[in-house]
Order: sequence, then C-alpha cells, then structure tokens
Amino acid sequence: MTTTAQASGTFAIGGDLPVNRLGFGAMRITGPGIWGDPQDPDEALRVLRRAIELGVNFIDTADAYGPFVSELLIKKALHPYPEDLVIATKGGFTRQGPGKWIPVGRPEYLKQQAELSLRHLGLERIDLYQLHRIDPAVPLADQIGALKELQAEGKIRHIGLSEVSVADVEAANKIAPIVSVQNLYNLSNRSAEELLDYSTAHNIGFIPWNPLAVGKLSTESSPLAKFTEQHKATPSQLALAWLLKRSPVMLPIPGTSTVAHLEDNMAGAGVELTDDEFETLAKAV
Repeated sequence: MTTTAQASGTFAIGGDLPVNRLGFGAMRITGPGIWGDPQDPDEALRVLRRAIELGVNFIDTADAYGPFVSELLIKKALHPYPEDLVIATKGGFTRQGPGKWIPVGRPEYLKQQAELSLRHLGLERIDLYQLHRIDPAVPLADQIGALKELQAEGKIRHIGLSEVSVADVEAANKIAPIVSVQNLYNLSNRSAEELLDYSTAHNIGFIPWNPLAVGKLSTESSPLAKFTEQHKATPSQLALAWLLKRSPVMLPIPGTSTVAHLEDNMAGAGVELTDDEFETLAKAV
C-alpha cells in the first residue's frame, strides 16, 4: 500500500489538535455484540498497530466497548503512544450484555468513568472526551458540568457529544465549549444533515459513526459497486471518499477487526471525487 491516512487532509479538533481526517473506530475490535474480548486478540493488536503505520493519528473508542476491552487493547498495542496520536473516548453508556446499552449521565458516574478511562488507556489527560449519550433523566447542565469540572482539573482537554441535535449542541455550548459531535451518518443515512451543516459552519468536528452502514456500502451488491471500475476503487473506498468530500470538518472512523479490511478502508483517503461524481454517488444510494 502507498495510500495512507495523510491523503485525507487534516482537521484541528478544538483548534489545537490536528489529526488526519480519516481515522479509526475501535468498537469492532471487541467481541460479538461489542461485548467481551475479540475472537482473535492478536489480530486486534495487529489492526491497531497497522492503523498507526498507515498514518492514522485519530482513534475513537469508548468505555462501553467491551466494556473497557477496546481501551485496554489500545494501550496494550500502542502505549507509549506516538506524540501526534489523539485518542478520543466516551462515557455515559452502561452495558448489561451483548448489544445492550443504557445511558447513565449522573455526574459522579461520568467522573468515575473518565478516571477509569485514564487508567485503562494509560493517559494523564484525555484529548477528547465525549458524552456517549445524553441521559434524559439527568439535567444536561449536570452532565456537561461534570465534564467541565474534569476539564478544569486537567483530566480532559476537549468535550464532545454523541447522537445529538443542533439544539442539544447549542444548549451544551452555553455550559462548556463543544468541539465535536458524533452522529450516525453515511451515504445511505443522511438524517444528521442539519447537524453536519451546523458543524461545518461552526468548525465543529463531525465524526460519522457507522460510515459504511454496517458494511452494506462495501459489498458487491452495494449500489456503489457499479462505479468501482471507473474509479479503480472498492465500494467502501468510494463511500469514505464521498464523506471526506462532503465537508472539511468530516472525520470518518471506519472500524474493523481485520488488517485486510483496514488497509482497504485506508486506501479511501486517496480517492478524489469530482463535484459531478460526488453528486452521482449521492443520487445512487
């Protein structure tokens, strides 16, 4: 491979954390249902190390992935970390079993989870700490306030949100600066379009989770498959290239549990679409 994440361009999270825009999502290096250890722990470590070799310097994870399995694997594979590596993690989701997720936003819980993430990742400060979900049972001011306190203590650098609306971001911003949002967004699901436009206008990093629609955009039956030959690219590479062109604040984090799939995804950084091609792909899905 000659194409690396550097080809995706850069974005400065919070204005002071420059990262290559094509990153890596570390959810899939856990077990089935995002629960427990991966079926092939050695391959998970190889994936993380290969990501760094391919220029990835932005890794997104969460305490709920495993839980804690993803964070511990990141530390095992990569610590001591490269100086330019930004690790973003999240807190606020509890796990009751495979595929089960319940938000808990009590301030004492969020602070506890941040402390555990610091320990599990082997960090003194988390560069980007994201509220995994807003807990409707807890006032937003209490949830963001807890993160603001952690920020004041020097335990987190920047604050982000996940799966939110424009109104949520504006409300949170009155309590503490919000530098990133992470919502479901891909070629086949653009329901977060309003939030993406808002993020672009305000230079807020937009981290689209599920950028390949759980692999549906990367298969031979994908509506993108008919465009692969003319671009000399795979469907997943086209889907990622489309995201990168959509907005300069877009930070796709495709995840995988295999090195081969990782390498295929990273090559998407080198696919450049014209305006016409961008529109054609948008209409095709």
